[in-house]
Amino acid sequence: MQKRVAFHTLGCKLNQAETSAIRSKVLERGFVEVAYGTEADLLIINSCSVTDTADAECRQVIRRGLRGAPDAAVAVTGCYAQLQPEQLASVEGVRGVFGSAYKMDIVKHAHDILSWDAPRVFVTDIQREPPSFVGARTSAVGERSRAFLKLQDGCDYSCTFCTIPKARGAARAMSFEQMEAEIQALALQGYHEVVLTGINLGEYSAYSTTEATSTSAEPYRFVDVVRRINQLAPPFRVRISSIEPNTITSELLDELRSSQTFVPHLHVPLQSGSAELLRLMKRRYNPSMYQRTVGMLCDAIPGVGLGIDVIVGFPGETDELFEESFQFIQDLPFTYLHVFTYSERQNTPAASFDGRVEPQVRKERTARLRALSAERQKQTIESNVGKVVSVISDSFDGQTNTLKGISEHNIQVQFKGSQSLHRTPQRVMILGVSDTDSTCALGVLV
Repeated sequence: MQKRVAFHTLGCKLNQAETSAIRSKVLERGFVEVAYGTEADLLIINSCSVTDTADAECRQVIRRGLRGAPDAAVAVTGCYAQLQPEQLASVEGVRGVFGSAYKMDIVKHAHDILSWDAPRVFVTDIQREPPSFVGARTSAVGERSRAFLKLQDGCDYSCTFCTIPKARGAARAMSFEQMEAEIQALALQGYHEVVLTGINLGEYSAYSTTEATSTSAEPYRFVDVVRRINQLAPPFRVRISSIEPNTITSELLDELRSSQTFVPHLHVPLQSGSAELLRLMKRRYNPSMYQRTVGMLCDAIPGVGLGIDVIVGFPGETDELFEESFQFIQDLPFTYLHVFTYSERQNTPAASFDGRVEPQVRKERTARLRALSAERQKQTIESNVGKVVSVISDSFDGQTNTLKGISEHNIQVQFKGSQSLHRTPQRVMILGVSDTDSTCALGVLV
């Protein structure tokens, strides 16, 4: 009888790509996939550790999986596994903890884990022994609409709030030739959108495999990736998952401006609109620089969908600095915000900073910014009424024949249609704002 495996992914799009790569290899070893929360022999969880909440969510996911499969063995990888391996190993049911350098080792141990009678931990100090780059892309298992292609991993920045360099190691990237091969392979698999992912995509740097030993060779940059994908003209649209503002150059914007492949949407982290807080965070820009970059972006790509990350409650964020940041963000031409409530992380400089913001204050400020985001999303929908967009649905409700997905500008749109239209690009005219969700547009097929 085939062994059953269930997967659960927490966190970023990079994790989704990595889980997909693990899934594909585990299924090749004879496992059959079942839904998470149902009876299974092996549970594989790819964790996140961006906040305390993410850590707690991972533990909850483990318990939920074991309620449906009480005899299952649990294997955990991801950032939480790298940063807190012993804590995870102490959770009931966990048999294997695989740090960042050992993610794909889950595959070779998949059958063995089932018979381990005590937790085994596979973690190395990735600061001393940086792992080599391991590429990942969405596998061909199941329905295909959107794929995630991991081009880059790790980070050499030193933001004072961030654990990623400790969790994922130094910056490294997929070779330029492999990137081309992956794009061409995805083109043959029938995907309609490919999302380029990485911890710091804008810092992509990789030598050609044929030039790696040459002392005069220059590494390929992210703009070279964009340029080459434009030249390949794949039969799907391409989205950039997230890119640091200091890596957005006029050369890159020129490539995006003329592209028929890349969608008019970028997610550009800000974290704070206060120059003082950005300095404390050790971000590589200030509000003026960020504002200029956004201005260049909007000039190059009129109507661009702009997403922004913001951290609320960072140490030293006084009422005055929060209001300064709020006003700065409010004046930006963004279309949505991802708002994160600051969480103290072990072994980060910010955890010992003075000026701790009380949890209730953090919560209130987070609510204000999320309300601002919801209002801006509503305004964005209203400004697009009558426009025709391309929507790839992520969900289909058979009872109401309703499809829901995102447009090229990253606007969420729902419309009526048959299941045959699910997960394929559809031309939809935006009619207005949904009666039940002000962040979602109502549309009609055209």
